[in-house]
Amino acid sequence: MSLSCFDLGERMLSLEEALAALDQFTPAALGDEACPLEASQGRILAEDVRSTLDVPQNTNAAMDGIALAWPTREDAGPERWPLVGESLAGHGYSESVPRGTAVAITTGAPLPPGTDTVIMSEQLEFVAEDEGTWVGIQQPDTVRQGQNVRHAGEDVARGQLALSRGTRLRPQHQGLLASLGVAAVRVHRRPRVALFSTGDEVAAPGEALPGAGIYDANRFSIRGLLERLGCDIDDLGILPDDPQRIREGVTRAAETADLLITSGGVSVGQADWVRHVLTEAGDLGFWRIAIRPGRPLAFGQLGKRGIPFFGLPGNPVAVMVTFLQFVQPMLRHMQGECGWSNPRLSAIADEPLASRRGRVDFLRGVYHCDESGQLHVRSTGRQGSGILSSMVAANCLIVITADREGVDLGEVVTIQPFGELT
Repeated sequence: MSLSCFDLGERMLSLEEALAALDQFTPAALGDEACPLEASQGRILAEDVRSTLDVPQNTNAAMDGIALAWPTREDAGPERWPLVGESLAGHGYSESVPRGTAVAITTGAPLPPGTDTVIMSEQLEFVAEDEGTWVGIQQPDTVRQGQNVRHAGEDVARGQLALSRGTRLRPQHQGLLASLGVAAVRVHRRPRVALFSTGDEVAAPGEALPGAGIYDANRFSIRGLLERLGCDIDDLGILPDDPQRIREGVTRAAETADLLITSGGVSVGQADWVRHVLTEAGDLGFWRIAIRPGRPLAFGQLGKRGIPFFGLPGNPVAVMVTFLQFVQPMLRHMQGECGWSNPRLSAIADEPLASRRGRVDFLRGVYHCDESGQLHVRSTGRQGSGILSSMVAANCLIVITADREGVDLGEVVTIQPFGELT
């Protein structure tokens, strides 16, 4: 689809219009590759995984104790049960257990044939006599048939769908796959993201800072977010306000990357070359959104392959906010992650919050849960788009919609917890 099909012009887009446009121009999920299970943390499954066995494989004991056959009404259980053997984890007892007898058993050991109930060791009293070992049951009225037994396939049955394609693998998923005997999985390829900052005033950390200069915080914030998302990064560094140098960086990204992110240079300033170069090298979809922070955000398609590019603002808070709102959903889709959306919760404002009608405000906030389980939120204080310390102090964004002119103390607001990325 060409951006010419989406007539956005130069007008200011609402948040909803910008998200809808990005949804239309998000590329399909990237191709897949084999990945060893031990290296699969954070990768996205490219195919469904069905179990080829029952988990657990055998009906087994949930704790240490004795396994016995539940007595019938006519054969009420004796006060003492003779032990006829033992079943150990990895070494089961294969003979049928006669009614009225018991087998010592350890957690995870298969239930011997003829048994259906396990009584935990804490309720047992073992007595060794010349003719053998007997076991007495304390508080027998608390024993129930079938207790303390894990049935074959009760976790995952043979043929059952264990994990769906589009799942981002976390430790619990890796453990489940290991329990199925899966040694490698098919996952989507990691997106390769090219990245550079712009500006004659921008210096790299470790370099001498010019009198009118600033250190390049944005590139490191973006790198960190990309790494948390599991992307491969092509860091082109800091490019000066030189159209030719910027053009070279854009050309390299168009040829080798799946997506390009720049920081700075997308507003209307005389030295803001990025937007102009991107327009020459591709199609500019839009570059202004009615949000704060982050209004000057350029999006379009670049080069012959039409890779997406994002020209993020120059202010460090605006960079992180726009990444979370716009770049993150596209990258997750390109990775094949299904069903993801920015988390949203409701919280009570513990203070008045300033906003302006006609735009969506993303305030940095701190939320907590009171004794009754109700969420509350307050701002981190000053909300300037250059105050990066406000992101450090925050654990969420407070989202004030465009139809609201501020929030009063005690009103309900929507929050977006930062979650796993920050």
